[in-house]
This record gives sequence, structure tokens and C-alpha cells, in this order.
Amino acid sequence: MPSPVVNIFEVGDYDAQVARARGLLHSGGLVVLPTETVYGAAGLLTHDAARARLSGLRGTQSNPFTIHLARAEDARNYLGDVTDFGQRLMRKLWPGPVGLMFDVPAERRRQVAEALKLAEADIYDGSTVTLRCPDHIVTTDVIGDAPGPVAMTVAGTQSGGPSFSAERMAEELGDRVDLIFDVGPTKYSRPSTLLKVGPDRYEIVRPGVYDERIIERLLRTTILFVCSGNTCRSPMAEAITRRILSEKLAVPEPELEKKGVSVVSAGSFAMPGSRATPQAVEAVRDLGADLSHHRSRPLTVELIHQADMIFTMGRSHAMAVAALVPSATDKVATLDPRGDIDDPIGSDVTVYQDLAGQLRGLIERRLQEQTLL
Repeated sequence: MPSPVVNIFEVGDYDAQVARARGLLHSGGLVVLPTETVYGAAGLLTHDAARARLSGLRGTQSNPFTIHLARAEDARNYLGDVTDFGQRLMRKLWPGPVGLMFDVPAERRRQVAEALKLAEADIYDGSTVTLRCPDHIVTTDVIGDAPGPVAMTVAGTQSGGPSFSAERMAEELGDRVDLIFDVGPTKYSRPSTLLKVGPDRYEIVRPGVYDERIIERLLRTTILFVCSGNTCRSPMAEAITRRILSEKLAVPEPELEKKGVSVVSAGSFAMPGSRATPQAVEAVRDLGADLSHHRSRPLTVELIHQADMIFTMGRSHAMAVAALVPSATDKVATLDPRGDIDDPIGSDVTVYQDLAGQLRGLIERRLQEQTLL
């Protein structure tokens, strides 16, 4: 008898259907779930019957299982120490149509396999593990409370290629799975991109939804500083941040963008084209930073959308960001968590020099929090 196909958004009780799928998974069943790229048959690797059935679905395909995660932070369950670069890949590309292949030290592989009561080969392909955090609420809801690693496979179908619809999975898998969730064609109708993650770079193992150009754009980290007029505090913070990152990454400041970091500033009441105050230029020069070419710019919706993190000099500037883009509040913080940073406009250079020192300390702390230092 063919496997039941359920359109989970049309049956009327979403939670009950999710619970049904969870029950099947936990008891060793296989459930076809959607992702943003393909449909795949999901099974619990810690269940012997499910693992055997998944292997049977793969046929002669030799590619390793991909473990699917409901949350990016669950990756730590299978990995050893992850470099800052690896953490950035997970933070910037997940959830999304990208699988990441990590090398895992032998001792960590042994620990994980032992804890799960599995052979290493059930999880790892030699020294590597492939992880994916899909961007699809149905799949993440179903696998979110799984008692062990959930693998999904799309290989081994009669046509030899991935399935972008539930109908095709039903035709090709027949009764070899226990339930098929149908939510219509997948968002991209293309396979996910697979990256091999190195200590400080990646290699595209399998092309997919994201090409190298898109990946590089997504990996760029943009830091935005906001004050009022964009002639004192925020440009000083921008210049000091550029200097700190240049020292950390051992590259000239003009090459920071090649390292995937962009630092900008703006003012909530700024007029375009004004220079930084002479005192600001002198104060940051004492720290090795350069503001001589700065020109002010107003805060815009586009700048806010481009930014990954936004640090404001005061609470009023955070409110200005929220007024323009209400959804940006989760990436906005006052640079000083204790409160506002005083505006030095009209003060002598010693006040600016004190401010520069204060800004450097605050910026270093914030960059460390974001694993950029």
C-alpha cells in the first residue's frame, strides 16, 4: 500500500500532524519531509531499523548521510572545537540551503559515537561529518525534539536525482516510507550547496542554490555605528574599529572588505557630505586611525538592512533605527551597555581623546562578543 501523503497545511490540525510524524520517527519510522531545496526521507540514526531502511533507500549511492539540525547550535553535539571562521559560516548561512562538512578529531568522534551507542561510521564519513540546518518550519518542528541525530536522504530514487515535490517522492518510494508531508514544490527546486569547511576558508564540494558570489556576500559582516550628526562619535568608532580589525587580521584597512568585514557609520540627523570635526580627526590619529577622508551620511533603511550589527551612541539613536526598520531591533545595541555616550561636540581635543580611549575599549569588548576578535 502506498505511503499516506498529507498536506500538513490543509488538514486543519498542524500540531497533531507534527506529533504524528515525531511519533513515527521516534519509533523507527521514516517520514518524508520538505526543505527549502528538496524533499528527503528522514530517519533516526540511533534506531537500528530506521538506519537500515535509510541505507536501503540510498541504493548504490555512496555519499554519507547528512545530519539535519533543528537549530544551528545543535551542531556542537557532533563537532570538536570550531574555529571562528567555522562559527561565522554557521551563523551567516544557517538556517539555509547549505550543508557544511567539518573535520572532527578522532577523540571527539569516539566520544560522540560512544554516547549515542553507534559506530563512528553511522555518523561520520572518515574524519568528517556533514550537517545541514534547513530553513523550513515543518522539518524543524518535526525533528526539533528528536532523541538522537536525524538523517535525511534524497539519493537512490529510481530517477537518480533529487525530488522537488511530494508527488514525485510518493511515486518513487511507494510504501518504503511511513508518511509523506506535502507542502507543494520546494522553494528553490535545486539541491543545497555543500561546503567543506577549513580552518579559515571553504571549498565548494557540490554546487547548489548558493554560488560562490552569493556565499561571499552572505559571509560579509557589516558593522554600523550610529550617532546624531555623523561628524564625531560614530565616525570615530568607525575609524577605530577599522584600525582594530586591521591589526587583528593583519591586513591594510583598504583590504578589510576582502576579509569579509565592512565598517560604516551614519547619523540619525546627519546632512550628507560634512567632514569629521578637527578634534575627532586628531583624537583617532593618536590611536593610529584615519578620519581625514570621512564624509557624513544620514541613516537610511538600506544601511540598516545591510548591517549585521548596529551599535548606537545613545538610546535615541536606537529608537531612530527602530523607527525606520522595526524588524531590526534584534541587531541593535547601544555601544556602551551602561547607557549613552556623551556628545563631545564643542569640546576641546582632550575630551575627544578621552572619548577615543573609551570607544576603543567598548569596541574591543563588542567585537569579542561577536567572535570578531
